[in-house]
Formats: sequence, structure tokens, C-alpha cells
Amino acid sequence: MTIKAFVFDAYGTLYDVQSVAGVTDAAFPGHGDYITQVWRQKQLEYTWLRSLMGQYQDFWAMTRDSLAYTLKTLGLEATPELFERLADAYNNLKPYPDARAALEALAGYDRAILSNGSPAMLAMLVRNSGFEDLMKAVLSVDGKKIFKPDPRSYEQVEQKLGVTRDEVVFVSSNGFDVAGAKAFGFKVARIERVSPAALREELNAAGVIGPKTMFKALRMQAENLGHEADWTIGSLSELKGLAG
Repeated sequence: MTIKAFVFDAYGTLYDVQSVAGVTDAAFPGHGDYITQVWRQKQLEYTWLRSLMGQYQDFWAMTRDSLAYTLKTLGLEATPELFERLADAYNNLKPYPDARAALEALAGYDRAILSNGSPAMLAMLVRNSGFEDLMKAVLSVDGKKIFKPDPRSYEQVEQKLGVTRDEVVFVSSNGFDVAGAKAFGFKVARIERVSPAALREELNAAGVIGPKTMFKALRMQAENLGHEADWTIGSLSELKGLAG
């Protein structure tokens, strides 16, 4: 079947979640790395817990709740103004350096985002990065009130783009999302920014394994769920080669 659309995850795929580190460390010097990594871990865990509990709240609520959790583990308190400034960092994530060129190189295909992010959060990200004209659609799981990797969250792609699932290449760096998209029936390209060999080298070299290294082990590797990506590539810039 011909490829007609490339659909991208947002957080960790087009936009670098590590780019909040400057804000977190400025707010709480010496704790920035811990806050950045645990915040993201809990943000995702809360999406899964809320989905399993049948108590959906949007990703902005998950972002705020997970930030509050993270600060509490350290015994830190933030003023309301500081808390809002920290949370807003997720509306101002930096795109990966190769994101724009990769999207432009796929100009002959429909390009879209499907993300856990709320519609308002995604609108700010896309506007701030100047990607509006590069996307046919920006889709939020809020349309189905269920987070990825629930199959219902992926249904919107077919409905909104007018394509069948085997005409879609879904692009993600998140292992849970890769497995979910593949199980749904998309072709899947996994962005492997940290290879298993590089992770092992980092783990073996570390005297003390820090939060960022643990994040790489838990969130930046392929999951062992029996749903493997069709392609594993090192960067977004390699996507054009798949299309060709």
C-alpha cells in the first residue's frame, strides 16, 4: 500500500522534553535534572493511570499534577506564580534541530501530529515553533478522551485525514507509543536517539546512575511488548529515505 501520510508524536519526537531543564534548574538550582526527569515520568504514568481508572483529565491537568508530585517528593514549594511558570515550560518546548527540515522534506505527503497534549497545549507548541503551515492536522487524544496507547486514540488519524491505517507512517521516539501505533495497524518509524549500546556504555561508565540516565533506560528504549517498529532510525532527517 502506498504511503500517504506521516503522523508524528509531539513530546519527545518533534519537541524535546529535556528543554524544560533550564527552567527547572533556574527555579530550584541543583534539582533541575531530577525535576525534569521525574516530572516527565509521572506525567506519562498519570495518563496511563487516568485511562485505566476511566477518569480522563486532559494533558494540561496531567502536566500540573505530575509537577506537583515531583516537587513534593523533594519537599519543595513553589509560589503560584512560579508553579505556573514551570508548568508553562511544556507549552514552550524547543523542537529538535532537525524537525523543520524533516517536515519540509516530506512536503509531498500529508503531515500531522497526534499527541497526548491538550488542544491548547499543542496549538501553542505548533505556533511557537512555526510549524502551522507544515501540518494538515494537529490532533489531540482529547478528541477521544483517552490517552495513547489506547487504540481509540489512534482512530482519529483515519477519520481526520481520510486515509487507511496501512497508508500511514506513524513516527515516535516513545516506546509505548511505537508499540501502541504498531498494534493499531500503522507502519511505524521509531526514532532511536539513544541506542542500546550507547545506553549500556553510559550505565557501565556511571559511578552513580543519575535521573537522566534512568530516563534513557525507561523511556528512550524499545519496549518488549511484541510490537516492533517497521523502521528504527537515528533521527527525523532519515524519514525522507523511507518515503523514497
